[in-house]
Amino acid sequence: MNREEARKRAKALVAQMTVEEKASQLKFDAPAIDRLGIPAYNWWNEALHGVARAGTATMFPQAIGLAAAFDEDLMKSIGEIVAIEARAKYNEQSSKNDRDIYKGLTFWAPNVNIFRDPRWGRGHETYGEDPYLTSRLAVPFIKGMQGDGKYMKVAACAKHFAVHSGPEGERHFFNAKASAKDLEETYLPAFEACVKEAGVEAVMGAYNRTNDEPCCANKPLMVDTLRGKWGFEGHYVSDCWAVKDFHENHKVTKSPEESVKLALEMGCDLNCGCTYQKIMNAYRAGILEEKTITSSCERLFTTRFLLGMFDKTEYDDIPYTVVECKEHLEVAHKAAAESVVLLKNDGILPLKKENLKTIGVIGPNANSRLSLIGNYHGTASRYVTVLEGIQDMVGDNTRVLYSEGCDIFNNNISNLADPNLPDRLSEAVTVAEYSDVVVLVLGLDENLEGEEGDAGNQFASGDKVNLELPLPQRQLLKGVLDVGKPTVVINMAGSAINLTMAKDRAGAVIQAWYPGALGGEDVSKILFGEISPSGKLPLTFYVSSEELPEFTDYSMKNRTYRYFEGKPLYPFGYGLTYGDCHVDGDLDVRLIDGDIKKGAKVSVTVTNSGDVETDDVLQVYIKDLDSGFATPHASLCGFKRVHVKPGESIDVTVTIDSRAFTSVDEEGNRDIFARNFEVYAGMQQPDECSKILTGHECASTRIHI
Repeated sequence: MNREEARKRAKALVAQMTVEEKASQLKFDAPAIDRLGIPAYNWWNEALHGVARAGTATMFPQAIGLAAAFDEDLMKSIGEIVAIEARAKYNEQSSKNDRDIYKGLTFWAPNVNIFRDPRWGRGHETYGEDPYLTSRLAVPFIKGMQGDGKYMKVAACAKHFAVHSGPEGERHFFNAKASAKDLEETYLPAFEACVKEAGVEAVMGAYNRTNDEPCCANKPLMVDTLRGKWGFEGHYVSDCWAVKDFHENHKVTKSPEESVKLALEMGCDLNCGCTYQKIMNAYRAGILEEKTITSSCERLFTTRFLLGMFDKTEYDDIPYTVVECKEHLEVAHKAAAESVVLLKNDGILPLKKENLKTIGVIGPNANSRLSLIGNYHGTASRYVTVLEGIQDMVGDNTRVLYSEGCDIFNNNISNLADPNLPDRLSEAVTVAEYSDVVVLVLGLDENLEGEEGDAGNQFASGDKVNLELPLPQRQLLKGVLDVGKPTVVINMAGSAINLTMAKDRAGAVIQAWYPGALGGEDVSKILFGEISPSGKLPLTFYVSSEELPEFTDYSMKNRTYRYFEGKPLYPFGYGLTYGDCHVDGDLDVRLIDGDIKKGAKVSVTVTNSGDVETDDVLQVYIKDLDSGFATPHASLCGFKRVHVKPGESIDVTVTIDSRAFTSVDEEGNRDIFARNFEVYAGMQQPDECSKILTGHECASTRIHI
């Protein structure tokens, strides 16, 4: 069904409603209107990395891990699986008249906010720090979710519009100030792609204000840009209880009724929260017109008609048995394997189990289910931790010794010199002493980094106060490394952590994120060489947060790889494999049909000089050489996941959009301001740190347009 037909049917249905009935439908928990045959509907559902909070579902790695895979095809497959499992659940639940929260077809995902600062607790819900990467992953995910059939499979929602990335503890009253340049250059491009390329059906506003106006009633963002410049035709939903912040915290209105008026007149159609219970008060007081209520109601019912909620659809026969089926779990395994980033390897990996009599597995995340799942997760029928994965991998021929080592966090310990050492440090040291090799699994979980209200910990309402591991883990890391055994450090966390000690002293360092319910199996396959690691960092790992501006400063100066003025611990786009892939020879850049407006094709030869076949990710970056408006460093403008056998050379072509040649002036105007560009291609970004870490330079060439 096309939108015009759905809109006509929505108008006709809404025209039969009283104003009270229309008002009732603008709440997330919309009641039934029996006389019109409209069942109750709860709009609130989640699917950040699989259907969430609604019982059993296939659980994929957390979003930041999916970003590390740099795999557009994978993202579409995951979106399709989300939609299939959602329809299977909806078919069963609606047939039993179960229309409760998390039972509908409207999913508030993906989160396309930019992970501008590694202290932000919700950063692991995003696709990292780069707007181009974020857009390239969000678009196929949304397309996979919404499908291309007669009816929309499920409705996706791009959130949180638009300048939102902490601090969590201040989000209900915080005013994020962003320049016109930073808006167009960093904060808005992913949302624009979701709307104009993916046709996302919904957009969710953020809690905070942006440039003085609340994001759920922000005329420049919602009216001028989203519906005006971009032509968005779907519905807009508030973040949960964000509208009440207008009068309670932002103080831009004086009453719930004024907040209702402001939100609806700016086009916030649906309220997750309770403030829209006051719609009729505002209407009766004469401050809100019925036509405003009607417009939002029509947009919401347009979505419901597009989903086929009042018709028979091609999805009605999807059986419940597709939920967490073998085929879907295989994609989850693939995603977990592709997400793992190998940060260091002195030759210790891959482990050879035939040479190991005893393996020591140590750490608070080694046998933790919480470290697998991230937040906004579903329920799996089976979980495999890293410890269990290693045990299953080696079988009976190798002894696996285990020590938790310490609690994941203990706020009673103040510093590394504190005599109150981690409670099981002596056991951990003993395990290390008795082992041929040690696998030390550290990091965080959703109780230590996450959303305000969800976390109660040392960190500020889910945000981190710095980039350090919790102190007990730092003590554990030092104590185990001091034993002197070959050690692999695995960090399971959704954000950048200072891994300097591990980088300097461990034999190998792995960033495993939150890899999903069965992720321990995939991490173990990488440890023992059944799979070569191939993930790339979707964000910069810094040595210290002291190198960064204040957390509350939304200027992009000295943030992320495009603007950072220092030397990173590990750079964006970096990740090793068990092979040795690099661009061999020159690269060729040709404008498509000689027309810059059509973009360009970049062609290179990728060679694997190693002795292990592997996936790797070819990355293309571009630098404007003329304009003062250009970003300080080269920007990612294309990538492609490739598979290369030992000694093999393959030809790879990556298409880059004409947008790659643009820059943004101080007034926020995007245009081609230059004629000379440097284009780089390699398995990493073209910075000095990446060159040192990988041992390879990017190929590059200058072009004139």
